[in-house]
Amino acid sequence: MPTATKAVTKRITALLSAALLAALAGCGSGADHKDEAIGTKAAVPPPVVKKAVPQGLPGMPPVLDPKDAYAADRPNALQPAVKNFLPRVYVPNTNSNTVSVIDPATYKVIETIPVGHQPQHVVPSWDMKTLWVNNDLGDSLTAIDPATGRTGRTVQVSDPYNLYFTPNGKYAVVMASKDRELVFRDPVTMNRVKTVPVTCAGVNHADFSIDGRYFIVSCEFSGELLKVDTEKMEVIAHQKLPFDGAMPQDVKMSPDGKTFYIADMMAHGMWVLDGDRFTTPTLLPTGKGCHGLYISRDSKEMYISNRGEGTISIFDFTKNKLTKKWELPDGGSPDMGGVSADGKVLWLSGRYNSEVYAIDTATGKELARIPVGSGPHGLAVYPQPGRYSLGHTGIFR
Repeated sequence: MPTATKAVTKRITALLSAALLAALAGCGSGADHKDEAIGTKAAVPPPVVKKAVPQGLPGMPPVLDPKDAYAADRPNALQPAVKNFLPRVYVPNTNSNTVSVIDPATYKVIETIPVGHQPQHVVPSWDMKTLWVNNDLGDSLTAIDPATGRTGRTVQVSDPYNLYFTPNGKYAVVMASKDRELVFRDPVTMNRVKTVPVTCAGVNHADFSIDGRYFIVSCEFSGELLKVDTEKMEVIAHQKLPFDGAMPQDVKMSPDGKTFYIADMMAHGMWVLDGDRFTTPTLLPTGKGCHGLYISRDSKEMYISNRGEGTISIFDFTKNKLTKKWELPDGGSPDMGGVSADGKVLWLSGRYNSEVYAIDTATGKELARIPVGSGPHGLAVYPQPGRYSLGHTGIFR
């Protein structure tokens, strides 16, 4: 091949190589081309998958936050229906057959209301407009108007040890401990709709799943747990707790809805239960006579009353462990109660000491110790944040 021809060929080859390199470089640039080469580093990242909001029980208000069932319970987030109610603490005295009414601003009893025989709990109705006093041995419910603090009608209801409401507001559920029944009733008239006999002894406390489709019930005297289908109004599972002499009490669900905690006054701790699977729970020791469970206003902690030793344990949901323990300075028997609307005070009844404790939630310091009637039990702090009430002394969602 002539020398001139060879030179032209080399030049053409060099130009083609340069053009090919430029083309490849262009294919890798997202600035100049809409289409990306398959397998290049500039591939479009996968979309962020958001956690689906659980499909709730028909008629139930939608879940606000699937990661926090208590998202509506923030400090002073009072609904229009309750924001003008008198700030009060209502204390049922089981042995005195009265309700002591405390003004939280002064820490003083301002009224004592006669009610039926052995009042156990003061329970906010589903619509949050009425407080129901559970007169257990009196077989009745006494209504209190929280706007005025005055009593209203008394309704005959057999064995109302405790009272709950389905998340859609369709039914009231009476925990008839002595009768061994769960009784679904009209939430306004309290007329009986369906009676569900149970084989366990001492049904007393409960909490509902985040989607409202089932609830977990504790059976105090036989050491058992029940799982109940809310819509079908049927017991769908039950189990015996793995502790000889177990006496389960209060029940509370974690903010993310994955776990149920059940206080046990004889096992001296909380049972940690997977509610969906309803497998055998594990025990987390807290203190002697573990009894009541209450969620902080920021959903980060749970206050646990240890009635047998006069202490309150603090469980951190994020750390998944106990982080603190507060001791009442002069001892006591902290039982049931609730958190103030602003989240700054934990109120607990002193079951065996005829008194009520007000505790600073920031420091654990006792703010007041207030004398009340004999056998104070399930006190209600009112009004409270939240959209609706599931019952007991105040479970709001």
